[in-house]
Amino acid sequence: MTLEDRGAQVRVRRADRPGDLGWMVMTHGEVYAEQFGWSSDFEVLVARIVADYATEHDPATEAAWIAEVDGERAGCILLVTGEEPGVAKLRILLVAARARGLGVGSRLVDECLGFAQTAGYDQVTLWTNDILTSARRIYEAYGFVLTGEEQHHSFGHDLLGQTWTLDLRAGTRRQ
Repeated sequence: MTLEDRGAQVRVRRADRPGDLGWMVMTHGEVYAEQFGWSSDFEVLVARIVADYATEHDPATEAAWIAEVDGERAGCILLVTGEEPGVAKLRILLVAARARGLGVGSRLVDECLGFAQTAGYDQVTLWTNDILTSARRIYEAYGFVLTGEEQHHSFGHDLLGQTWTLDLRAGTRRQ
């Protein structure tokens, strides 16, 4: 019986409990190694992102969320301030394999974008790789537009990095 068959309970909450940030790092490392064969360099990148958030975030303009399925961590996302005024960055969206197909990714992105609007951001950007097709479908559903691509060699593979941007002033949100 799958989670969906038994009416799984999905809940999104702030990532404010002991172990939440460590779970983000560990799970990214494990999932991306298993799914894509990425090296531990990817886990190091996620660890840096999470450590920067943990030590420097402003709760008024930056936040992290955990999705739980039946009370167990199953996904995560961060929103941090970007380099330009009025621009936020969506970071490290992840849904564990056992929770896919339950709308967890969309719920995390929805929470993140709602917070970005409330915090007064004009735009949200994100960086991803083209092989992450499930995440890309979510971003496109929310109105993100591809604004740049660049080939790179990272995590032991040749990849195509992508930058996506959402203009929050346009009122584009998934319905």
